[in-house]
Amino acid sequence: MMIATSDIAQMTAEDVARLAQRLDIDDYSSPFEALKDWHLLRAIAFQREELAEPYLYLLDIETCDES
Repeated sequence: MMIATSDIAQMTAEDVARLAQRLDIDDYSSPFEALKDWHLLRAIAFQREELAEPYLYLLDIETCDES
Protein backbone atom coordinates (compact mmCIF):
# COMPACT_ATOMS: atom_id res chain seq x y z
CA MET A 1 0.00 0.00 0.00
CA MET A 2 1.37 3.37 -0.96
CA ILE A 3 0.45 6.34 1.21
CA ALA A 4 0.85 9.72 -0.43
CA THR A 5 2.93 12.23 1.47
CA SER A 6 0.43 14.91 0.52
CA ASP A 7 -2.35 12.92 2.22
CA ILE A 8 -0.37 12.78 5.45
CA ALA A 9 0.54 16.47 5.17
CA GLN A 10 -3.17 17.34 5.14
CA MET A 11 -4.10 15.20 8.15
CA THR A 12 -5.24 16.93 11.31
CA ALA A 13 -4.81 15.94 14.94
CA GLU A 14 -8.46 14.87 14.90
CA ASP A 15 -7.86 12.57 11.90
CA VAL A 16 -4.98 10.90 13.71
CA ALA A 17 -7.01 10.60 16.92
CA ARG A 18 -9.77 8.78 15.01
CA LEU A 19 -7.20 6.48 13.42
CA ALA A 20 -5.65 5.74 16.81
CA GLN A 21 -9.05 5.08 18.33
CA ARG A 22 -9.80 2.47 15.64
CA LEU A 23 -6.45 0.81 16.33
CA ASP A 24 -6.98 0.93 20.09
CA ILE A 25 -10.44 -0.63 19.89
CA ASP A 26 -9.12 -3.26 17.44
CA ASP A 27 -12.56 -4.14 16.09
CA TYR A 28 -11.73 -4.87 12.46
CA SER A 29 -13.49 -7.31 10.17
CA SER A 30 -10.13 -8.53 8.85
CA PRO A 31 -6.50 -8.34 9.95
CA PHE A 32 -5.70 -6.55 6.70
CA GLU A 33 -7.85 -3.57 7.67
CA ALA A 34 -5.97 -3.27 10.96
CA LEU A 35 -2.65 -3.57 9.16
CA LYS A 36 -3.65 -0.79 6.75
CA ASP A 37 -4.38 1.57 9.68
CA TRP A 38 -1.19 0.49 11.45
CA HIS A 39 0.90 1.31 8.37
CA LEU A 40 -0.83 4.67 8.06
CA LEU A 41 -0.07 5.56 11.69
CA ARG A 42 3.52 4.44 11.18
CA ALA A 43 3.87 6.67 8.11
CA ILE A 44 2.42 9.58 10.08
CA ALA A 45 4.93 8.92 12.87
CA PHE A 46 7.80 9.22 10.40
CA GLN A 47 6.49 12.25 8.52
CA ARG A 48 4.57 14.19 11.19
CA GLU A 49 5.86 12.90 14.49
CA GLU A 50 4.07 15.60 16.50
CA LEU A 51 0.68 14.20 15.43
CA ALA A 52 1.51 10.57 16.16
CA GLU A 53 3.49 11.04 19.37
CA PRO A 54 0.55 10.43 21.76
CA TYR A 55 -0.20 7.15 19.97
CA LEU A 56 3.26 5.65 19.52
CA TYR A 57 2.36 2.91 22.01
CA LEU A 58 0.06 1.50 19.31
CA LEU A 59 3.02 1.00 16.99
CA ASP A 60 5.08 -0.98 19.50
CA ILE A 61 8.33 0.25 17.95
CA GLU A 62 11.43 -0.50 19.95
CA THR A 63 14.51 1.65 19.61
CA CYS A 64 17.70 -0.05 18.53
CA ASP A 65 20.98 0.60 20.24
CA GLU A 66 23.59 -0.15 17.63
CA SER A 67 26.49 1.28 19.58
